[in-house]
Amino acid sequence: MKKIILFSTLFLGSFVFAQKSTPVLGGDRDVHGCIGSAGYTYSQLRNNCIQTFNQKIKLKEVNSDKSYTTMTAVIFTKNQKKAEIFIQDGNAKSIILDKKGKEKVWKSGSHIKDSYVLTPYKKGYQIKKNDVVIYQ
Repeated sequence: MKKIILFSTLFLGSFVFAQKSTPVLGGDRDVHGCIGSAGYTYSQLRNNCIQTFNQKIKLKEVNSDKSYTTMTAVIFTKNQKKAEIFIQDGNAKSIILDKKGKEKVWKSGSHIKDSYVLTPYKKGYQIKKNDVVIYQ
């Protein structure tokens, strides 16, 4: 009888431990509540979780030496004074670019180490990092 109780206790204990260590689907929310495994990332301009691959403006990586290419999305404010590009730079998952004057050029501020510029290109846009085209 003691053996049955001991084995039952061990079995139930291992079952409870296994339940606690099993990851929960969608349990990877970031500090903003966005679920990364579902493709959501936080947009600073929209102040909400978005899926970058569902955005209207998507740009492909140019001249990649990797075996795959990446894409980024561009989001504008309604007045088009600010643009958000989803390029990871340090801890930030996106970068806010500002438009100065009436010119159709959006630039990153001095708060980040690299210079990013978004400009119109053919029927879309291109992004330069330190004067080198990285997306279009």
